[in-house]
Amino acid sequence: MPVAARRVFRVALIMALALAVSYGLALPLPYLAPVFALMLTVTPGPPMGVKGLLGLILVVLITLGIGLVLIPVLINYPVSGVLIVALGLYVSMHVSVNLGKGLIGTLLTIGFTLIPAAGTVNFALALAVIQALVLGIGLAIVCQWIVYPWFPEEPAAAPPAPPSAPEESQSNWIALRAALIVLPPFLLAMTNPSMYLATILKSVQLGQQGSVISARSAGRELLGSTFLGGCFAAIFWFALKICPSLWMFFLWMLLFGVYFLSKIYQIVASRFPPSFWQNVVVTMLILLGPAVQDSANGKDVYTAFVVRMGLFIAVTLYAWAAIFALEQWRTRRLDRVSPSFPVMEPR
Repeated sequence: MPVAARRVFRVALIMALALAVSYGLALPLPYLAPVFALMLTVTPGPPMGVKGLLGLILVVLITLGIGLVLIPVLINYPVSGVLIVALGLYVSMHVSVNLGKGLIGTLLTIGFTLIPAAGTVNFALALAVIQALVLGIGLAIVCQWIVYPWFPEEPAAAPPAPPSAPEESQSNWIALRAALIVLPPFLLAMTNPSMYLATILKSVQLGQQGSVISARSAGRELLGSTFLGGCFAAIFWFALKICPSLWMFFLWMLLFGVYFLSKIYQIVASRFPPSFWQNVVVTMLILLGPAVQDSANGKDVYTAFVVRMGLFIAVTLYAWAAIFALEQWRTRRLDRVSPSFPVMEPR
């Protein structure tokens, strides 16, 4: 089997297996397991060992524990707490952009936003979110260990070249821009964290996505992936209603995963880059997961889905407008600081 096809089936099977096990064991926030399975597996390579897993879990506990420390600060000193969160968001995006540590930057962002927002309502809810994140990451790694021997990489495959880092001034600006994308949705979520839990996850995704795209392509990348993710979530939901069982949930996730991974690894031609399709998958999962839980709890699934989708589109429109406005402001400021002078022609 060609190595590209192996990658498609490997990642799709890991996602489907993580989803089936997390829902079968009734883990908290079970839809996070396939999300982390995608994030940890989409880059080709063998899975980490036991020592690496323990180190990663330790990093997760440290980064998410920051959110627990911020809970009393936000409750007793809200202005100071928000300023600390804003600074923490900039540091998180700086780690992602300048240091190339996307996963650690994402965990730091979640630690500064999702955990304190949940903890201001109920400390037990914040602990449950941390438990869900740790279990989701651990389950994703275990699924990698199970699936990788069946679809391994080429033994002599050369490691991919690291992407060229942007200039320091440009990367600092991108980190600041991404932090400003995430901060307002976090403030909105402070009013009702249980309702805006998925919105925070979407804003974190938009902040990471907004750190790597330009203002010109922001509309197509951000809004397009959000809208398409919502459409695929609806298609997945109606397909699952044909035979609602855990076995069919696994098979549908495997089928959708094969399609999306074919786009990500460019086996199937697409006008959009791999990052676009990766964000479509994440949006689909964080919309579909709460819908499944609403159905199990007897809630109105369709009303809740429409509300979440409306919030996602609103947050995405804000991110698009923020990128465009900040880039326009920066361009005008640079033009004022460095005016261009006419070149004198020699006589």
